[in-house]
Amino acid sequence: MRISRRTFAAAAAVAVVLPLSACGSGDDGGGSTDASGKVEGTITFQTWNLRANFKSYFEGVVSDFEKKYPDTQVNWVDQPAEGYADKISADAAGGTLPDVVNVSPDLVAPLAKAGLALDLDKAAAKYRKEYLPGAWASHRIPGMTGTYAFPWYLNTGPLFYNKTLFKDAGLDASNPPKTYDELFADALRLAKKSKGKVATLANVPTIEDFGRYGVELMNEEGTAFAFNDTKGVELLSKYKELYDAKALDPQALTATPESSGKKFLTGAVAMNPGSALDLGNFKKQAPNLYKNIGITDQITSTGKVNMYVMGVMVNSRSQRKPAAVAFAHYVTDAQRQMSFAKKVAIFPSTAGSLDDPYFTKEDGTDETRVRIAAAASLKNAVNYTPVLFSEQMKTALRNEVAKALQGKESPKTALDNAVKACDRLLQQQG
Repeated sequence: MRISRRTFAAAAAVAVVLPLSACGSGDDGGGSTDASGKVEGTITFQTWNLRANFKSYFEGVVSDFEKKYPDTQVNWVDQPAEGYADKISADAAGGTLPDVVNVSPDLVAPLAKAGLALDLDKAAAKYRKEYLPGAWASHRIPGMTGTYAFPWYLNTGPLFYNKTLFKDAGLDASNPPKTYDELFADALRLAKKSKGKVATLANVPTIEDFGRYGVELMNEEGTAFAFNDTKGVELLSKYKELYDAKALDPQALTATPESSGKKFLTGAVAMNPGSALDLGNFKKQAPNLYKNIGITDQITSTGKVNMYVMGVMVNSRSQRKPAAVAFAHYVTDAQRQMSFAKKVAIFPSTAGSLDDPYFTKEDGTDETRVRIAAAASLKNAVNYTPVLFSEQMKTALRNEVAKALQGKESPKTALDNAVKACDRLLQQQG
């Protein structure tokens, strides 16, 4: 169960592994972590596919910053979603990385290892208390000390469910599943009642699902993966049972978040993750579904929901570190984040912001209900996807999960093979 990065960012795309051949010790490549001094000079700020929808917002942020610091100039550049990781990789290799860069945790990891991401625990520790602890921790790299980007906007979302399909299966539509055991039991019942025509879930388990189930994903040193433990095998075995009973959509092996969403819209799937952004789509594209939409919390065995997070990194080789750090903090401070959150369905990562009436006061609409529930859950949410888990690793896991669901391998063998493949890829990272 997942939210696509497209849904999350409302403007960004899926991040891919950033293949930097040069791996350093994470000591800023010999560059100083001292960001003290006068805030002055010209810096470049790079965003990720945000100009089309938020041009006036960012121009305003830049203008306000330059008024606050008259001796600065900020050149804002925006890169398209497609090929963003490749662009960062090329800039990193060529020494042309911008001073301040919009990143996701998986993009930070290779830059930090190559000594190109400034350690904010050293350079900007005074700002740490301004952010939610889980958000600040999201840009730490296992096996390294330090934090390598300011947390920016967050997202999470509920599970939507089709009340009509629940009722048709004899399930209590006002009491959706709250635990994995309840979810699996309801899914099997719904599949049996519909004679395999209605699945409950439409996606195979991803790394974040294993994390939410309580599986230990990596060792503490960040040198090896561990999701092939007893709990991991248990989860995949449950999904195999669902797949055999058609309680997991038969096309789940090749599904994308977008295709799964379409299945939910057409009533072929009973539950689907999403965000407040989706409610508008339901209202427009499937009014009958919208009338019968149920909204419930993410299912988790850990008590903590999954959090998607974007960040703003400072180039450790920047010649204008005081200005770069000041601007990265300015973009991500409470005032700017709150303003941005009211323009699009995302959430601020700054401490205290989620207590604002905008995130706590009901007004009777489903959109507000989703926003309030998501905001409450984000206060102790975690980013389950390990920052070192690359797109290649995601593919390796998905391929082995498919073999297990198809009965070509046992769940244990499949996860053992996935861990071996991911460990090999991890070693290649440097």
